[in-house]
Amino acid sequence: MCQAKIWLRCKGEEREWIRDITQLEVQGEEIVFKTFFEPPRRVKGRILSIDFLKAKVIIECDAFPE
Repeated sequence: MCQAKIWLRCKGEEREWIRDITQLEVQGEEIVFKTFFEPPRRVKGRILSIDFLKAKVIIECDAFPE
């Protein structure tokens, strides 16, 4: 089994944000990320790319969540 890693790109800077994502769901302008053992996390942004071989999803956002 291979869970994805979520990377956020904000104003040209890219950071790893969440590991072990089991589900990604777009809800309007927000994207909801679910893992096995943590509550869902949300970010307002858009999907830039998904690399299935590297299990890497890049999301573009205006600011990094706190």
